[in-house]
Parts: sequence; structure tokens; C-alpha cells
Amino acid sequence: MSVVRGLLIVLSGPSGVGKGTVRAAVFDREDHNYVYSVSATTRQSRPGEVHGVDYHFVTHDEFKELIDQDALLEYAEYVGNFYGTPIAKIEEELAKGHDVFLEIEVQGAMKVRERMPEGVFIFLAPPNLGELENRITNRGTDSQEVIYERMQKAREEIELMKHYDYVVINDEVENAVDQINAIICSEHLKVERTIEKIQRDIHDYFQKGD
Repeated sequence: MSVVRGLLIVLSGPSGVGKGTVRAAVFDREDHNYVYSVSATTRQSRPGEVHGVDYHFVTHDEFKELIDQDALLEYAEYVGNFYGTPIAKIEEELAKGHDVFLEIEVQGAMKVRERMPEGVFIFLAPPNLGELENRITNRGTDSQEVIYERMQKAREEIELMKHYDYVVINDEVENAVDQINAIICSEHLKVERTIEKIQRDIHDYFQKGD
């Protein structure tokens, strides 16, 4: 039986906006049907993060090896650390008809957009910049200098919002999750995807009769 290729869902936004929290909440719901693509990073793990679940935590040499092997869909440097998306698992799951969910940095999302423009790109935005600064500060992992760098970077990233398909304001996590799920549902109902499914069904039906 023919399989319709799954959706590539890309969630990104400024550091501190709550990407990880929202993504975890999406996957906490029992009715989700997404495969999570775990990114690789050279940064140190934060309290509560698990290797292979939140990120693949690797050394700079290991990350360079992934680049040399052309094993990454995208990669980018952010505040002194590298982040990247392994490509093999993504292609495998999409080919099976599974929706693949990426949570990545804005710079990386722009690179994915170039290589896979058919993806669904969602920008997660803060209610305002003051709230974003509070969230970064309350994390307690960054110096004032790094917080300043992150806020300057956030300003640049928000200007790239126009290159996304959708914007979700993360004022309340559950509201953000509802909106993301609604976006994905609507993407599956688009005419071009529905036609593709029907055409494949017709093809399979008449192939069976031959």
C-alpha cells in the first residue's frame, strides 16, 4: 500500500521563549502522533535534561565528525555552542508517513527552510521582550553578559518571523500546544495533501484489481 509522506514540523523561536517546555507538553498529550527529532549540541546539559531524549550531547570533535559525514540536515553556532539536526532518522520517518517534529534554533530553521521548503514552520514568540528576559534570567544558567547576548540575538530572530508559516504566542503553555496541534491538523486537511491521499488510494485500489 502506498504511503503519503509525513509532515516535517519545525518549531523555533528565541532562546528562553519556552520551546522545550512547549514541545514537551505537545508530546505529553496522549493523542499526539508525532516523532520527535532529537538535535545534537555541544553545549552542557541543563538540570533535568536527558541525553538522547532532550538532546544528543556531544563534544566539539564529535560534532565536527557529523558535519564531515554530511549527517546533519542543518547546523548552526549559537552563543559559542553548536546545534544540529541529524538527517537520517528524519527521512526514514517521513517516508513511513510519520509526522516529524523538530525543535531547533531560528538560524537552523532558516537552513531547513532552504532544503525542505515543504515543511511547516512555526515561530514561537514571547508575549513581550520583558517577559523573555525574565524567563532567561529565572533559568539561572547564564551570566548577565550572556543574557544580554541572548536578548540582542532575540531581537534579530524576531525580525525573521516573517519567513515562517505561523506564529504562536507562548503566553500560556497549554494554549500554545492547542494552537500548534490545530495548525498541524489544518495542514493535513489542505487540498494538495488530500488530493495526494485520494490519488494514492485510487492507484492502490485499481492495482489490486489487476
